[in-house]
Amino acid sequence: MARKEHISETPATALLRKHKVPFTEHPYEYEEHGGTTVSARELGVDEHHVVKTLVMQDEAAKPLIVLMHGDCKVSTKNLARNIGCKSVEPCRPEVAQRHTGFMVGGTSPFGTKKAMPVYVEESILGLETIYINGGRRGFLVSIRPQVLTEVLAAKPVNCALAE
Repeated sequence: MARKEHISETPATALLRKHKVPFTEHPYEYEEHGGTTVSARELGVDEHHVVKTLVMQDEAAKPLIVLMHGDCKVSTKNLARNIGCKSVEPCRPEVAQRHTGFMVGGTSPFGTKKAMPVYVEESILGLETIYINGGRRGFLVSIRPQVLTEVLAAKPVNCALAE
């Protein structure tokens, strides 16, 4: 039981609790470079319902977060067009870690070190439940997708590409 208590202590879950957001914890065996394919398999859920947290930057190197279905990629060209930027590209892992305070593979959009704009693929908001990183490798939380707009003020975008 002590292990479970320890898992829940992240900046992400602290923020969810502060906002009184109901969530369920889902620890799993983390695999390096396994991504959402592994977490979906380990939890026995559809990868489309597992949401990845991607840290990107615009042409001025301003960071932003994109929330995308686990089984999709981000069209950076469509994202840039959606948010009115010239270009968007993924941040290098060490830069992403500096912005968020989370290790790559354990990045949550909740409880980041630096406040950043958050964009969510619009179709994610239509799902009943999503599984998103809880702020540590091998740890997802399940929440209602509306929490993304209510707590993070995430703006809907259309930039998904099928993997």
